[in-house]
Amino acid sequence: MKKIVSVILILFSASFVFAQTAQQKPLTQAEYVKMLYDVQKNPGKKDELIEAIRRRGIAFELTDGLRSLTTSKSRSDADLRRTLEEAARRKENPERAKLPSEKEALEILSKTREATLTAVEEMPDFVVKQQIARSAAFAGTNNFRNLDRLVVAVSYRASGQEDYKILSRNGILETSPKSKQSYEEVGGTSSTGEFVTVLAKIFKPDSDTKFELVDSDVIRTRRALVFDYAVERDKAKQIIIASGAFDDTAITGMKGRVWIDRENFRVLRVESTATEIPDGFRVRAASRTIDYDWVTIADEKYLLPTLSDVRLTSRENRQMFETRNVIRFKEYQKFGSEVKILDDDEEVPQEKPNQKD
Repeated sequence: MKKIVSVILILFSASFVFAQTAQQKPLTQAEYVKMLYDVQKNPGKKDELIEAIRRRGIAFELTDGLRSLTTSKSRSDADLRRTLEEAARRKENPERAKLPSEKEALEILSKTREATLTAVEEMPDFVVKQQIARSAAFAGTNNFRNLDRLVVAVSYRASGQEDYKILSRNGILETSPKSKQSYEEVGGTSSTGEFVTVLAKIFKPDSDTKFELVDSDVIRTRRALVFDYAVERDKAKQIIIASGAFDDTAITGMKGRVWIDRENFRVLRVESTATEIPDGFRVRAASRTIDYDWVTIADEKYLLPTLSDVRLTSRENRQMFETRNVIRFKEYQKFGSEVKILDDDEEVPQEKPNQKD
């Protein structure tokens, strides 16, 4: 399966919608379980259940048994799991998990934009090692089989330039690795732009991104606010390149979600899904999740990617296939440092970013 891609996230910012919710009684355990079984029969009802949990909250204790049932009936859906966990935290401490007012939410977005763009300007040149596990499945099954493992050295310059050098594939060292603008030469799915570029483009003032505050959450013990966003195609200009017998390119819009730290106004996670994909284009769906955390480069702290999950669904010979790249970012160092292959680079475990925070 030779499908792609440079997913160049071009997101921009600024209008905001505040989710108004009518007060209703919290969901009982019986109501929740009934809706959960409905989701098992019809996965399209998942969003309806998530919205009900966010709007009404829950009136029951979230036990390990209910967690297990949720995992089983929802096919381990991360969005439902996170929403349910936050509802349980809100039940235990309503004041701590209370959503801000519309005015406060706008102020948080403004501070996040300022903090993000300032951080972009102060980002140093650096190198980092990517451990990439690539897999594939029939679309919709989530039954991925391993394809290969890559170790890639990435050089980032403050100008935004990214250079990629393949160090090994399936544990076999490259004899004379060369720096290139991507690692698409190995075939299959590739991605670029996971560093500051993504967040910078989300919060650029001229972007016209629509934001909506939808929930609160906890990411690696940090209290966060969750905003949905959407960018139309003519503003987003996200590029997806489908490679194969011939290359094909599409410009798409995007929608997704950002998790913003309530205390320091930095983005801890971003999810994006391509929208307005042209009819007839081989790639029918593209999504990416990036987790950010604090790393040290030359004795200074920077918020940079630590984990990314890239998924593409493509049509090939009347079949729909999904590819998945799980990318771990290891050993951030100052620019010019040598990136080395270590013993722990041999195995790259497969998992979705931060299943357990």
